[in-house]
Formats: sequence, structure tokens, C-alpha cells
Amino acid sequence: MSSTTTMTNPTGSSPGQTSLRSRTKTRPSSAQHIDLYGNPFTVPDFTMKQIHDAIPAHCFKPSTLKSLAYVARDYVYLLSLMYLVHTYVPLLPSAHLRAAVYTVYTILSGMVMTGIWILAHECGHGAFSKSKTLNNTTGFILHSSLLVPYYSWKISHSHHHKATGDLQRDTVFVPHSREHFVNTSLGEHVDPFTVHELGEDTPLYTLWRCVTHQLFGWPLYMLDNLSGQKGQNGFPYYSHYWFGEGSKLYKKSELWSVFISDLGLAAMCVVLYFAVQTWGLWSVSVLYGVPYLWLNHWIVLITFLQHTDGRLPHFAHSQWTFARGASATIDRDFGFIDTHLFHHIVGTHVLHHLVSSIPFYHAQEATEAIKKVMGRHYHADRETPLLKAFWKNQRDCRFVEETPGMEGSGVYMFRNLHGSGERPRDLAAGEGLSSWAGSMPPSTGVWGTQ
Repeated sequence: MSSTTTMTNPTGSSPGQTSLRSRTKTRPSSAQHIDLYGNPFTVPDFTMKQIHDAIPAHCFKPSTLKSLAYVARDYVYLLSLMYLVHTYVPLLPSAHLRAAVYTVYTILSGMVMTGIWILAHECGHGAFSKSKTLNNTTGFILHSSLLVPYYSWKISHSHHHKATGDLQRDTVFVPHSREHFVNTSLGEHVDPFTVHELGEDTPLYTLWRCVTHQLFGWPLYMLDNLSGQKGQNGFPYYSHYWFGEGSKLYKKSELWSVFISDLGLAAMCVVLYFAVQTWGLWSVSVLYGVPYLWLNHWIVLITFLQHTDGRLPHFAHSQWTFARGASATIDRDFGFIDTHLFHHIVGTHVLHHLVSSIPFYHAQEATEAIKKVMGRHYHADRETPLLKAFWKNQRDCRFVEETPGMEGSGVYMFRNLHGSGERPRDLAAGEGLSSWAGSMPPSTGVWGTQ
């Protein structure tokens, strides 16, 4: 038995998408979705009711006292580090020793600042406290202190959670189509279905992508919605800071909140100005500026890896459901840094997308509960070091397309031009996968020309 389907592009006029050529193909009854690594992929079949019913009731209840205690703890860490470095490091006799201590300080304080950022993120989801006023007040102060527009981010991030994995509606890390990826890299004259490779897997090219991604990803996303949906009108209408008429990110009723967010940033800039006048540009740069860059690095790295992996699908809007989109995320491991400083954001992100109102200190328990419901649809990689995973996924996850034979299904998996698809392990269970189809030649089938 077979069926005839016509493949069309679900992604409209998204910035990273161009219209896929329509093709009519016959789908054999044995056809199935195949991920980047050659493994069969099945669309999630669990329901959100099953997820909610599986989670213990107390996990849904935030503790204001506990949440505030974590804020206090993180600021004690940060201010103590600042005081010790500012007071005692200048007394060290060796310039090399001072440089080494400053370097260690900026890395540690950047991690602590990332934890504070994550607590503000909890506020935006209402997971910090039952009080909406306390959530917004605390989140506004914490995020503003880190030069993040609280309400602007909260609104756009909420849209992301409501449309995760939807190629037409998601607001961040919207992947390219094959056409857009090839045409923007080689030119519009190149046929994306006959080109075989681009040198995209060379170490130097991958390094360049990693560096530029980490340096410019966050500011360009905030300034002009890089990696999100975007039409013809660019900056400032797609900026998280724009509160004027014509904004493409915010409704008219939300523009006042964007303006308030900008006031918070302006107030922090005034604080930094007076700090420079009091302690000097060098001290403020070391104590706040460089750790702030580390903070941006960690936030971009974490969020990229939460949504980018060869096993994760994306969906045409017609095939998308909340449960499917929320399960198109992956948990990873960052050891003590995640569990103590990053408030479990690396290791429990699948749960966070399914039920974002659960506070982080209940997230591990809730994650264990939802695993029983999700089964094979729960994705985790607790073996690959974080930075190695970043390198690998920057190199391999270049665009998405449907599996040959499944055209018209509306299920899109990551692909690349160089045919990469290393044999994976079942990293959640620690066992090998016998169903690997990676022996397929790179020039045909899953990875090759159509």
C-alpha cells in the first residue's frame, strides 16, 4: 500500500525559511520519520492531562520564603566575590597572579549572575511565588540589574513557550529550510537539492560559528529578533526595546510594559555610570562588565542546547500540538554548576516546557514523574559534555526538512549537507541503539539530494 502526498513549506515568510519546492511523491506504508542519527522517530502520543496527573501535587506549589532565600544566597555569593577581589587582589605582588585571579573571578561571578538571571526567569513564569506582584517586582529588579528588559523578555518568552517547535509561530531558534540555508550561503543560483557539501563541517568554520554565536547571539536577538520570526520590516520594529507604534513583537496594550522595561535598563545604566565615577572604569569592567559577557555566553549556550539536537523534531503548524512542541526539547548535564548555581535549568528543561510554573527546586522530582508518561519521547543527553555538545550541534544541525518518503507529514528533522550522523547511544539509559540507520551513504536518502 502507498499514498500520494504533496510536500509544501509550512514556514511562511519566516526569516530563516524560504518556500520549499512542492513535490508529489508516493509514500510507502513502511515509511517513517528518521532523525539526524538514523534512528526512527515517532510523534509523541501522550496528553498533557497525563503529564499533570503524574506530577506530585506539592511540586506545583512555590515557596516564597525558599525562593527569596535563593535570591539572597546568590547575591551573597556575588557581592562577596566582588568585595574580596576589589579589596585584596590589587595587593597581590605579581601581575600574572592578579590576572589569574581576575580571570577565575570573572568566570565564577558570571556563573552566579547566570543563576540570578534564571531566578528572574522563574519570576516571569510565575514559579517564584504565588503572588503576581512579588513575581513581577522581583523579576523586574533582578533582570534590570543584569541589563535584561524584564517585561519585554517575559512577553516574548511566553510566546516561545506557547509555540515551541512550531515552524510558523515559535519566536527563537527557528531553524532554516534547506533552500534558505544553501541560498544564503552559496547564492540564490544554487539548487539546494543538488548541492552536496559546503565545507560546513570544517573545524575552522565551526569555530567561527561558535564564537560569533556566543558573542553576538544575545544582543542581536534582543535588538532585532535574530533567530526568531521576522518579516520585511526589520529594526526597530522587531526589537525587544521598541515601544513605539508598529512593533511586530508586541501588541499595542503591551507597549507600556516594554517602556517600563527600558526604564529599568536606563536606571541600571545610571547605577553603572556612578559606579565608574566612584571606582573607575577598570574596576567596573572587571567586577561587572566581563562577568556580564560570561552571563550572556551561558544563557545563549544553554538555550541553544535545550532546543538543538539531532533527535529533536520541528513541526508544521498543522501538525503541532503543545505536548509535541514541549517534548521537542532535551535535558543535559552540567554537574554541580547546574544543580547549585544554574538552578537545574540545564537538567530539567523538558519538564520546564511542559509545566513552566513548577519551581526549579521541585523540577527534578517532577522530571522523574513525567519520564514514566513520556517514555521514549523524553530526550536526555547526560553523557556528552556541554561544550562538546555545543560544538557538535553547531556543526551538524544546520537546517530541517522532512524525511524522504514522509513528504507532507509536517514533521521536520535536523539535517546538514556533509552527511554527518554519528551513531548515538540511548544516553538516558546508557545503552546502545540497535536501530541505527547510519550506514546509509551520505549522498542519498536521509542526508542527501532529493
